[in-house]
Amino acid sequence: MQRAIIAPAVLSAAALAELKEWLAITTTREDAALLGLLRAALETCEAFTRQVPLVTTYEEIHEPLGGWQVLGLSPVSAILGIEGIAADGSRLAIAPESYLLDLGAGGEGRFRLLNSTGATKLAVTYSAGMAAGWDTLPAGLRHGILRLAAHHFRSRESAADPTMPPTVVAALWQPWRRMRLA
Repeated sequence: MQRAIIAPAVLSAAALAELKEWLAITTTREDAALLGLLRAALETCEAFTRQVPLVTTYEEIHEPLGGWQVLGLSPVSAILGIEGIAADGSRLAIAPESYLLDLGAGGEGRFRLLNSTGATKLAVTYSAGMAAGWDTLPAGLRHGILRLAAHHFRSRESAADPTMPPTVVAALWQPWRRMRLA
């Protein structure tokens, strides 16, 4: 399955301000680098917890099967629509009455085609994330993201600890970690 970000998570000025306060930085010279480190820390948080921290809009490409298909990320807050993709790459609208959508209690999102569409692929657009913005992110996740970004900033010119994320950050994120049975 292919996945693309349609609308990335919004990192508010509050996130940058918190990180700068943590690092005792008062100038704007490092702002771009610090925002990049915050984004990298968000990605690491997502990989560790197996949940998207801040609401992001994605598009996933799926095969047009008849059964229920599960979206790849969670927690899904909304499934925004499904389009068919023809063999030549053109897109065609699929009427909402041609599919079913389901949001599970555990944050999973899934869909099911009811009718054949003639499409060779399906593009499913959806939003996933635990919090709408930085200020509503649970404190442990937010603090872990800040600490990881600060860790990367401070160790940018030295041999960093290969443990990633650092133990203190992993401890902060552990309550939100989802395990999968193989």
